[in-house]
Amino acid sequence: MVETTEGETAGRGATAAGAGGSAAVPGRWAPGDHILWRYRDNAEADRFHICRPVTVVQDTEELLAVWMAPGTHCIKPALADGTPVHREPLATRYTTPRRTVRDQWFGSGVLKLARPGDPWSVWLFWEPGWHFKNWYVNLEEPRRRWAGGVDSLDHFLDICVYPDRHWEWRDEDEFAQARRDGLMTDAQADAVRSAGRAAVAQIAAWAGPFSDGWEDWRPDPAWGVPELPENWDRSPDRLLS
Repeated sequence: MVETTEGETAGRGATAAGAGGSAAVPGRWAPGDHILWRYRDNAEADRFHICRPVTVVQDTEELLAVWMAPGTHCIKPALADGTPVHREPLATRYTTPRRTVRDQWFGSGVLKLARPGDPWSVWLFWEPGWHFKNWYVNLEEPRRRWAGGVDSLDHFLDICVYPDRHWEWRDEDEFAQARRDGLMTDAQADAVRSAGRAAVAQIAAWAGPFSDGWEDWRPDPAWGVPELPENWDRSPDRLLS
């Protein structure tokens, strides 16, 4: 998973269906709505350690698409002394005490796509000037919807997919360390690997969302940057799925 907040239908059709702005059906969010995209702590499942306010692009039975704008104020994990997690040696990265800190996403924005039930979400990254960089498959627990957004649990292992369609595993070292530190069982790790292979099969077939033209999508210029609420870590009031 990308933990740091440093510079780091679809396509034009999605702009019409999403940012173009018809109201959402009951039980779904409308384009332009602000929600929270959160992850629970892998060591303490009853608390959240990542929270990102996002703007809804599209919310249908087939796909939830959201936009995290540049400059978004987020919550991320840090070591107890405030040191960024990625600076801690891998051997102690998941056992050193942590806390959450507020930060700001300073890089280009991120478009996140998630199909209900998929044990991953697909993120799109651009370089400055809207030069498309890559897709990022974040392996995670299928998201649970509630009135304020979606919640998940990161599974450490990821896949990076490039415009020429080649792909590579990412964070395999963190995935292995998380297993050693007891953050997932062997059965859970096997399930994550299986989910990764299923994602790779979709990449090899060049199925959606990779073939859907989302790299040409652009956010509505009228959208503002969602605020991070004080109660960002509140318990879901009512699960919707």
